[in-house]
Amino acid sequence: MYNVNVLQKSRHIAVGMLFLAGLQAAAQQPVRTAGNVKNAAISGQQVNITLDNAHAVVTVYSPSMVRVRMDKDPLPADFSYAVIGQPQTSGARISQNNQEINITTDSLQVKISKAPFAISFLTPAGEVINQDEPGLTTSWINDQVTTYKHMQDGERFLGLGEKTGNLDRKGEAYTNWNSDVFAYRVDKDPIYATIPFYIGVHHRLNYGIFFDNSFQSDFNFGASNNRFSSFGARGGEMNYFFIYHTRMADIVSEYTALTGRMPLPPRWSLGYQQNRYSYYPDTEVMRIAQTLREKKVPADGITLDIHYMDAYKLFTWNRERFPDPQGLAKKLKDQGLHLTVIVDPGIKVENGYHAYESGKQADIFVKYPDGGYYTGQVWPGWCHFPDFTSVKGRDWWKGQLKSYIRTGVEGIWNDMNEIATWGQKMPDNVLFSFEGKPVTHMQAHNVYGLAMAKASYEGAREEMKKRPFLLTRAAYAGAQRFTAIWTGDNRSEDDHMLLGVRLLNSLGLGGFSFAGMDIGGFSGNPSVALYTRWMQIGAFIPYYRNHTQVNTKSAEPWAFGEEVLEISRNYINLRYRLLPYIYSKIYESSSVGVPIMRTLAMDNTFEPRVYETRYQNQYLFGDAFMIAPFESTAAFGKVFIPAGNWYKLYNDEPVAGNQESTIELNNKSLPVYVKGSSIFPMQSLVQSTSEKPTDTLSLHIYKGSDANTFVYYEDDGESFDYEKGGFYKRSITYQPSAAKLTLEAPSGSMASQFRYIKLMLHGFEQKQELKVNGTAQPLQQFSFSFLSPISRFDPQGSFVPADSCPVQQLTIANSNQLINVDL
Repeated sequence: MYNVNVLQKSRHIAVGMLFLAGLQAAAQQPVRTAGNVKNAAISGQQVNITLDNAHAVVTVYSPSMVRVRMDKDPLPADFSYAVIGQPQTSGARISQNNQEINITTDSLQVKISKAPFAISFLTPAGEVINQDEPGLTTSWINDQVTTYKHMQDGERFLGLGEKTGNLDRKGEAYTNWNSDVFAYRVDKDPIYATIPFYIGVHHRLNYGIFFDNSFQSDFNFGASNNRFSSFGARGGEMNYFFIYHTRMADIVSEYTALTGRMPLPPRWSLGYQQNRYSYYPDTEVMRIAQTLREKKVPADGITLDIHYMDAYKLFTWNRERFPDPQGLAKKLKDQGLHLTVIVDPGIKVENGYHAYESGKQADIFVKYPDGGYYTGQVWPGWCHFPDFTSVKGRDWWKGQLKSYIRTGVEGIWNDMNEIATWGQKMPDNVLFSFEGKPVTHMQAHNVYGLAMAKASYEGAREEMKKRPFLLTRAAYAGAQRFTAIWTGDNRSEDDHMLLGVRLLNSLGLGGFSFAGMDIGGFSGNPSVALYTRWMQIGAFIPYYRNHTQVNTKSAEPWAFGEEVLEISRNYINLRYRLLPYIYSKIYESSSVGVPIMRTLAMDNTFEPRVYETRYQNQYLFGDAFMIAPFESTAAFGKVFIPAGNWYKLYNDEPVAGNQESTIELNNKSLPVYVKGSSIFPMQSLVQSTSEKPTDTLSLHIYKGSDANTFVYYEDDGESFDYEKGGFYKRSITYQPSAAKLTLEAPSGSMASQFRYIKLMLHGFEQKQELKVNGTAQPLQQFSFSFLSPISRFDPQGSFVPADSCPVQQLTIANSNQLINVDL
């Protein structure tokens, strides 16, 4: 007989085991949802939330920005390579009841439902800006976390920085994993940089979301589904910032306040840069420099690629090719040309090589879990890699880098920093310091380029005691605080030229205002027409660099014939004459975060035509200029003119806004339009920024119907004195309703380099005089050309003479007092 007590005990054990098995099965569900809110504690501007299966913290960062953090376990101490902004006092009002938590600011409402946990962001009037997708919200699959957002009717998506594809990313999905992709396709993803910030647009509303997670991340904007958009990562926590403003420019400005803004670069870096992979030996470098000057092609920089090194080893010089690097740098500087050199992170494993021995002694290389240094192949052979996520790694790098600065190098080009190695498969188990909290390669990979740029910038700044120029290929959000960026190894093809425009516009939305692409294409040989068009576009992008690959044809402006040289020189000349405008707009980027090169969607967010593929490549260069790039083979093109009144740059022909038109194209000129009410300054032509222009600043004013203010800015272009007030800044306002131009008294302790201002009026009715501070002064009628005529190389061929603008001009003293001009 069975013992009854034993039997009952066995039954209790069985029931208990079934119960535990049920709990275990629940815990092992393939998808782990956040569940319901169990407890919510309000503390100031923050709510700490305990959920069935997770923990969350919701923080009001500003009246228009809210941060959401979630994880399966209690949230760890906060750390970010990207975020430098701190929460502001916002006057947020937070309350809760049994059903929901409510957060209200002057700009935003946040409603958090408790069963289940889900977040909705609303305008003060109650319109839904963005909300979690009901039933999905945030969940985990093993260590992978994803937040699902309800996709609104007609919603568009922009941004994510350096991503190929169309301006509107609806229907596509993207992965962030910094990758070395030589000669990438125009639809390749991912490429070199990770900027996990996007902007959503729908129903005359726009918002931004920054997902700060350095693991490999994925964004889905309705790819293979019609229900949600989503963002998530292969590890780490759900950590995103939601930003709402009525203007897209304000969203970008607040995002850059959070992640940092570009420092003011040296003025020379805004000039034309002549590069090649590679210029060597030193006599070839000087031949390029001398030819630039002989052919009167303005330029400010020459860059050396890896062939300057001894066997491609970092911090060395090939003494056969470059016997006197310091002398070369001085000769270039004497010609107004600044030297930039490439640096890669790989340190060759070679006994006796000073960087290798020094790195071992300082123990700064990344390691495997067993303590052995990770070794991967790059240009010099098998290499170790500095751990830029550690203070000692960055300090070591700064010390090594100073040898370049002492040689006379003024620009540091950080390359191969994805990390790139042959095979492109660094093992996941390689360990990085991550500021003293070790992590694997999976978490450190995407921030490696940022950390390298930080070390390079700080090291160069410390040694130079003035502004260095930094360029990077790989990046993470926030790297704009240290470096410019370029779009990597593109191809010499029309679709790459136009893709480059979209990449730069998208990088601008992601905080990288100082950005460029390889003009002419890196891989392959451009046609004469393609090179010509690309050089024209280059004059209207922030970083103007011509660069081509080893074993390609020469790609200097004179290498494509006399006519191409004249056309290219025309646009480089125009670039240099526009430097006061460009420098002022770069200052604007450094102070408020709005890029100089910007998609039309920034100022025309709810105009559907700007998202059409035939118009998506048009862009603004500052407030004044609209550029319409086209394939080099096109004879005609369709242009969308946004609302307002516009002028053709070269002849002042008025163009009505809010219309589409077909224009004839030619290889002599790039379609450029000027917006009515624009104000932009120009200087006389110089051959480099080290050459002083004449003492007269030309101020171009275009008749329009909208009031407009241009902030003119000067400083010495190289020091950090501007941080202590050493600048000259002046607001210039055009008021059409009052027919008045006002130049406010300047601020800053520096005097302007210009003694006179030449007012140049476009589109105004002819007058005999203007009143300046109440005193009548005579106006001159004048014909002004932005471009020089191209020589008639073929007497029997077609010929396009240079256009000119009928302007009225008046030169006045550049006094430091308020100047009122009656128009």
